Amino acid sequence: MTNTDEKLKNLVKEKYSQIALQDKETNMSSCCGAGGCSTEVYNIMSDDYTKLEGYYEGADLGLGCGLPTEFAKIKEGDTVIDLGSGAGNDCFVARKFTGASGKVIGIDFTPAMIERARLNAETLGYNNVEFRQGDIEQIPVVSNKANVVVSNCVLNLVPNKAHVIKEIFRVLKPGGHFSISDVVLEGELPVELQQAAEMYAGCVAGAIQKQAYLNLIKEAGFKNILVQKEKKIVVPEDILKNYLNEEALAKYNNSELGIFSITVYAEKPESFCEPGCCD
Repeated sequence: MTNTDEKLKNLVKEKYSQIALQDKETNMSSCCGAGGCSTEVYNIMSDDYTKLEGYYEGADLGLGCGLPTEFAKIKEGDTVIDLGSGAGNDCFVARKFTGASGKVIGIDFTPAMIERARLNAETLGYNNVEFRQGDIEQIPVVSNKANVVVSNCVLNLVPNKAHVIKEIFRVLKPGGHFSISDVVLEGELPVELQQAAEMYAGCVAGAIQKQAYLNLIKEAGFKNILVQKEKKIVVPEDILKNYLNEEALAKYNNSELGIFSITVYAEKPESFCEPGCCD
């Protein structure tokens, strides 16, 4: 790991330790929980979880950029892993699908998030929802464990996305699948806007091009890759005006280039060659 990667991880841990102590309203009215940066009332990234069965308000910090659990095709009795589980929001929705016979494992990098999630699980009385502290570049789960992996707006925070995707492949059972929501870019953003994007404290700063993201999934060995949902993220005008002049602002607003939230589905093949087995 490079010094830069280590610094990024420490920044993420510090930021999300603070977010774990904030309420949903604070996070949703700020730049991905990083602090207020717009006078407009808006929810830049996250979708509405409140209509999903299994939703628990105490676990919703308003930090996601999609509804991956809704699209994840989770069945009763499944083992589900949630990467970047936060206060447990997606885990508790997933548990509604798995039932008491299934198992849900949440992985998070931040001790404060793990503590909050465990308290939530205890409050709900769920004994089959477990939270483990760990780095999703080295998922603390044995190989071929999960039927389904979900994640919501987390891979963009990780320096080595290719390694995380390989780890997802490892922990999935043959024939298992994932549904992941994340932030990606289409086209090169104006330099001025890239600086503004940095204000979103990792939600956009770590995003890569959409096609590069999909290529990493393919290169890891996944098949039947499908973009289940896509939406353009609208950056508030009051932020854009701080960085773009009138002409550049009009060009950006009228272009297809920009910042997007996507939810991606992919499957691990039923049969495949482990590294070295087919040499």
